[in-house]
Amino acid sequence: MKKGKLYSVGVGPGDPELLTAKAIRILSECDIVAVPQSDGGGQTALDIAAQYMKGKEIRSFAMPMTHDRAARNASHDAAADAICALIDKGKTVAFLTLGDPTVYSTAWYVHKRVAARGCEAELVPGVPSFCAAAARLGRALCEDGEMLHIIPASHGREREGLALPGSKVLMKAGRGVLRVRDELRESGQLEQAAFVERCGMEGERVVYDLDELDEPSGYFSIILVKEERK
Repeated sequence: MKKGKLYSVGVGPGDPELLTAKAIRILSECDIVAVPQSDGGGQTALDIAAQYMKGKEIRSFAMPMTHDRAARNASHDAAADAICALIDKGKTVAFLTLGDPTVYSTAWYVHKRVAARGCEAELVPGVPSFCAAAARLGRALCEDGEMLHIIPASHGREREGLALPGSKVLMKAGRGVLRVRDELRESGQLEQAAFVERCGMEGERVVYDLDELDEPSGYFSIILVKEERK
């Protein structure tokens, strides 16, 4: 029996129209769609891509949102085990992930395990959230020789990142958004910052003055800091 294949498919930041033509084709052709499921049962990637995969068999995999490495490794190993078993049976599996599978993506951790076991696996790029947020704000991420830094704000490294020259993307700022705002103020970059939550999804929010924020935001939050040009 011919073995199957894993496609780790980026579905973009939230707007279903931002799926690529390749992603849509793979969703129409695959045997099984695999989706991560959050602690609360949410399946955002599935919601985004649902219109392109009617009638497909869906497999959900619990992916806890935690910094506990052992818990994360256990969930990634379990998903890889199940997907490899499907591939061995000749099934083609599309594993959905928000944004792009190479940028802080749950799918990547499963993908590399599947590939390491000798199964055929391919990454299918998607529109990253920070590109969609910049478009929503009507601004460039970087110009001329500016550097662009992508900073995981949920890991407490924003001070280190904000000290770098160039423009910055602070991803997954949600719970720590007020702390990040204080760091921006202290570094003199608050006026260059803008906040986008749930870009392209229901409940989208855009904030140009971060002093308007009075409580932590949701998981799908991003702050863009544009380098001040003279």
